[in-house]
Amino acid sequence: MVKSITILKSNISYISINSGLEEVIKCLKCGGKKYKIFTPNPEILTLAFKNPSFMHVLNSADLALPDGSGLIFAGKILGTPFIERVYGVDFMEKLCEISAKNGFTIGLIGGRQGVADKSSECLQKKYKNLKIVLSESWDPPKASYQLKKWKTHIDILFVAYGQEKQEQWIYDNIQSIPVTVAMGVGGALDYLSGTIPRAPKIMQDHGLEWLFRLYRQPWRIKRQIIGGQFFLLVLAEWIQRRIKNTNINN
Repeated sequence: MVKSITILKSNISYISINSGLEEVIKCLKCGGKKYKIFTPNPEILTLAFKNPSFMHVLNSADLALPDGSGLIFAGKILGTPFIERVYGVDFMEKLCEISAKNGFTIGLIGGRQGVADKSSECLQKKYKNLKIVLSESWDPPKASYQLKKWKTHIDILFVAYGQEKQEQWIYDNIQSIPVTVAMGVGGALDYLSGTIPRAPKIMQDHGLEWLFRLYRQPWRIKRQIIGGQFFLLVLAEWIQRRIKNTNINN
């Protein structure tokens, strides 16, 4: 059982990238268990806090990667610091690298038209012997239909439908499709296909990817506003914890 830290009632795994990968490998080698991986960030936690149904879905994850500098900051403020930030796209790439060495099969669904195929090409060039048995830009209903009759087993399925949609899709479908591990990867296919560049390393290190993405995609301002609400909610949680601790000590 992976330890977790609770922020705004959502459980985030207390892991390093290496310990997280070990958990997934263990699941793949043991077999028999379905495994869900989500990548919460401040925006996702804010949406879950406002929507109990989505929070239930989010908390069903076997592994909830602390993806998002805001989560790392919140952990420190609330007195429960994480080991490290685990970028979803980096975790996905590591799983592909491991899969190429161990013969695990990979599937890619979602993203804009053609992005899954382009990502497949790029990943197979980078990781020799990587077995990608599916790469389709299917929408959620079509993916559900197609995969329920899919004959080839997929060890790891990467699902790129964006926040909320991808987690809900995995939650609704994983038990009825021939997949062992399903991971929500958001915009990772855009990065891996080269469609959208990642923020420079210095901006990643200082938690400023959001600023780079906003510069590249101004329409994301609404999402950034939702993410900004996260810090007000964390502040409220911090105050509640302080009051509770004071009452206990008195």
